[in-house]
Amino acid sequence: MADSPTDNPVRYLGRGGVTCIDAIRSCLTPEEYRGFCKGTAIRYLWREELKGGDVDLAKAGDYIDYALDDSEGGGR
Repeated sequence: MADSPTDNPVRYLGRGGVTCIDAIRSCLTPEEYRGFCKGTAIRYLWREELKGGDVDLAKAGDYIDYALDDSEGGGR
């Protein structure tokens, strides 16, 4: 299967199989993590017309999902 730009690409898998987003989550309080996710979603929405188009919209959606999953205690 090809590496999807929004589906946890292998390049984001670090040592011990920990993803970058999981490492970030573990370093922040729940409030900080939610703010990080919201800010990152805004960044992708902001640049969508000038850079990534639909891929950036999908990435923004991913970060909104991360924030929602975390607030529900689900995580990824």
